[in-house]
Amino acid sequence: MAEKNKVKEFFKLGEVGNYFIRVFQKPDPSKKTNFNLRMMHGINKISIIMFLFAIIVWTIKRLM
Repeated sequence: MAEKNKVKEFFKLGEVGNYFIRVFQKPDPSKKTNFNLRMMHGINKISIIMFLFAIIVWTIKRLM
C-alpha cells in the first residue's frame, strides 16, 4: 500500500501542473475576467505550445 502512495505522490501535479491544465480550460462564466487577464492567458498558451513544439523538434533531431 505504501508503494501506491509513493507513485501517487510522484505524479502529483502541484501548483505549476495545475496552472497548465487551467490555462487550456474554457473560462468559467461565473467568474469576472478582464482584457489584461485574457491576453496574459493567451500569450501563455502560445508560449507553452511553442515550447512543446521546440522540444519535439529538438528530440527528433537528436534521434536522427
